[in-house]
Amino acid sequence: TGLSPRKRTTSQCKSEPPLLRTSKRTIYTAGRPPWYNEHGAQSKEAFVIGLCGGSASGKTTVARKIIEALDVPWVVLLSMDSFYKVLTPDQQTLAASNDYNFDHPDAFDFDLLTHTVRKLKQGKSVKIPVYDFTTHGRQKEWKTVYGASVIIFEGIMAFADKKLLQLLDMKIFVDTDSDIRLVRRLRRDITDRGRDIEGVIKQYNKFVKPAFEQYIEPTMRLADIVVPRGGCNMVAIDLIVQHVHSQLEERELSQPP
Repeated sequence: TGLSPRKRTTSQCKSEPPLLRTSKRTIYTAGRPPWYNEHGAQSKEAFVIGLCGGSASGKTTVARKIIEALDVPWVVLLSMDSFYKVLTPDQQTLAASNDYNFDHPDAFDFDLLTHTVRKLKQGKSVKIPVYDFTTHGRQKEWKTVYGASVIIFEGIMAFADKKLLQLLDMKIFVDTDSDIRLVRRLRRDITDRGRDIEGVIKQYNKFVKPAFEQYIEPTMRLADIVVPRGGCNMVAIDLIVQHVHSQLEERELSQPP
């Protein structure tokens, strides 16, 4: 597209990787974009992509492959995991024994989530909670996220709230075989979150599988495009990228103001 490299401003965001590198340029995913003013605002509305799918379906992988293929200078990746509600002491006890349902719409703070996506879409900076999966609470310090040309929002309940749906310019459902999702979840929760295998399987059978069938799978019909096999499906990812590029050209967001 003929964009020249840009010097990255200093970022205070430590919990997310600040950038991705493609064969053509560096894509910044944290900190203040160079075309933002000192008040944290940009003049144009962002293009918002919603990524939905079951737990461990490969949503984050698809999002990162979209970011790499888009090759635009600034993209924000927003995870629904950051917006779990703070648990009460009784809920903490349930969570410790794998008896709290994290796969229910009521587990998420949709008011804060909708407010956050709306502000990012408007090109405003926001503060986002950092959720600790070990303590099941929010860390004291929240991270600052700035708007961008493209906002990618991913989560298991990404299509569950009507107000949130209205903010999405494109809706993608990642459809992955349930056996593959279970294996991925076991690996992730045991390796990354320090869980034991019995607890993960108990939670999966009691909450995760029923939630997918009741709340997540039915929202597939709301998607503009369904991506079978997740991040392995480069044909689908290429089609998504082509559409986003055309939308960016229409909005004149490919070039920063």
